[in-house]
Amino acid sequence: MTGPSARVVAAGRKTSAQTLADAAHKWPDATALLIDGTRLSWRSLLDDARLWARGLIAAGVKSGDHVGILMPNCVDYARLFYACGFIGATALTVNARFRDDELAYAIRHSDMDVLFIGGHALPHLDFHAMLTRIYPDLGDWRAGRLHLTDAPRLRAIYALAYPHETGWHTEAAFLEAADTIDPALVERLGDEASPDAPALMMYSSGTTSRPKACLISHRSLGMIGAAFAERFDLSCGDRVMNPLPFFHMSAMLPMSASRASGAALFSTAHFEPGEVLRLMDEERVTFGYLSFPTLVNQLIGHTDFAGRDCSALRFLHCVGPAKTMEKYTRAFPSAQYINAYGLTEATGVPCFTDPADPPEEALNVSGRPFAGVAAKAVDPETLCDLAPGERGEIWLSGWPVFEGYFKDAEATDRALVDGWLRTGDMGHVRADGCIVYEGRLKDMLKIGGENVAALEIETWLCSHPYVRIAQVIGVPDDHLVEVAAAYVQLAENARMTPRELVDHCVGRIARYKIPRYVRFVDSWPMSTTKIQKFKLPRDFSQSEKIEPGKPADQA
Repeated sequence: MTGPSARVVAAGRKTSAQTLADAAHKWPDATALLIDGTRLSWRSLLDDARLWARGLIAAGVKSGDHVGILMPNCVDYARLFYACGFIGATALTVNARFRDDELAYAIRHSDMDVLFIGGHALPHLDFHAMLTRIYPDLGDWRAGRLHLTDAPRLRAIYALAYPHETGWHTEAAFLEAADTIDPALVERLGDEASPDAPALMMYSSGTTSRPKACLISHRSLGMIGAAFAERFDLSCGDRVMNPLPFFHMSAMLPMSASRASGAALFSTAHFEPGEVLRLMDEERVTFGYLSFPTLVNQLIGHTDFAGRDCSALRFLHCVGPAKTMEKYTRAFPSAQYINAYGLTEATGVPCFTDPADPPEEALNVSGRPFAGVAAKAVDPETLCDLAPGERGEIWLSGWPVFEGYFKDAEATDRALVDGWLRTGDMGHVRADGCIVYEGRLKDMLKIGGENVAALEIETWLCSHPYVRIAQVIGVPDDHLVEVAAAYVQLAENARMTPRELVDHCVGRIARYKIPRYVRFVDSWPMSTTKIQKFKLPRDFSQSEKIEPGKPADQA
């Protein structure tokens, strides 16, 4: 295994704030960010970050403190993230889709010191109302020192971009206090900050109701951004469309790549396909970092799609079934399709397909790990290494592996074994090092004694032209112990019955793999950009059961 390039190693020697300063020196007037009409150059973003770092110091934030950011995507989010880096604080990027109980848990568990909320997406997201519902005492709080029994570390909340008076700390007060801090202090703290310190605390969703807090260092974040920029030859002339939420590694990674290359990053608080298509056309977007079919489908299904010029697009990143990806390559003929594999615990995505490989390769493999990253498949029961091509649990090692879970040594010890990260994902590693992802280890069905990956059934269902998204779960069965149940979102204007979909499977996949239950849905329970399967109802009745190949009156 070869090590990372000198450029990638060098990126790991600096904090995110220090690399921002480098970017502002190299490309001062180039666009760094464009979010919902607000455009910042690298120089202006650096100036803002330093000012906001002074505001944090005035608010009493110190090196090692945890600063919560609960906002939709906006320039204030980026300002706060970099400001934290300048003074050695950890940015706690809180999932904006958390419900009351989840948010209360994150605030308490994370030892959050200060929280910034944003009204940028009102009335759709009102975090002020949410917090006063969780902590009734906040209804009477008027700035000053905060004392909450259920969140003893939290000493202040700042409400930014709220059009109405909240009585809480405001952006104006925050910036007014920043003027009392000597700018030289920010420079000194920035120089003292360690790249090995956590840049991010990010809650990773899983199959349980309580997410775990992943600690991501400046070093791994800087290195993965530089490795990404290197693989795709990004430069100051590139424009990266990335509408994914900033509380997700699928946004923090492209942001890091932009710092490393000078590329502009375009984002939005709310994904509106017509507006994204306009930007892709008028701004000549070169990299569509869209990641999920739920977003790409909205673009190609929009009425403006045919009239927009997306020919500047060099790359389109999305993960999904091969048939779906083939459709996307036809929709964006100028772009090379990019597949990937990753997880928060590996600093997002340490494995992408390589543009130098034949284009069809991306339909067959998840990607090639960055230099300095090792991958292997392991028997999940014996923990013995498997030969290339043999299916098992994917393990990763190398510089992207996270620092561990905050306040959860037991979970950290389970995840990290002798320098290897147990991903909980199934797949195989080819002899050339490429990873082929085949579903979650715990996303397996046991049908009549046979192990079946839910992903295998989902991939087949998605090959039907009427099926946009399919999610398969296991439900109890008197005969087979467990059978497949499919939740399906149809393509726009498509019509079919559950039995028609089941009949489509007959004779084409093994009978025991055919779903016995099918429900059509228009929306999904989501966490960041992932569907939360564990929230899909299991309340199937015998009357819904479909026996493949049998008429309804004989089933």
